[in-house]
Amino acid sequence: MAQSQTTTETAADSKPPSHIAWHVTGNDKKKFWSRVGAAWAHKDGKGFNLKLETFPIDGRIVLRLPQEQADNSEARA
Repeated sequence: MAQSQTTTETAADSKPPSHIAWHVTGNDKKKFWSRVGAAWAHKDGKGFNLKLETFPIDGRIVLRLPQEQADNSEARA
């Protein structure tokens, strides 16, 4: 079983992520988005491998599709 997990993690690291993980804090008027990791979709489409560079203790984590343009907070919900 350990071999299977290692192979999956290596494969996920070698291709671009399907989603970016963001830590979101703030209120309705002003939200702050900080990139905290990435996610790779499973081949069967039923889950994700999530790799976090940090683990926030407040706020929420949001997964979004990667954007071609740099930080465009208006496009995020």
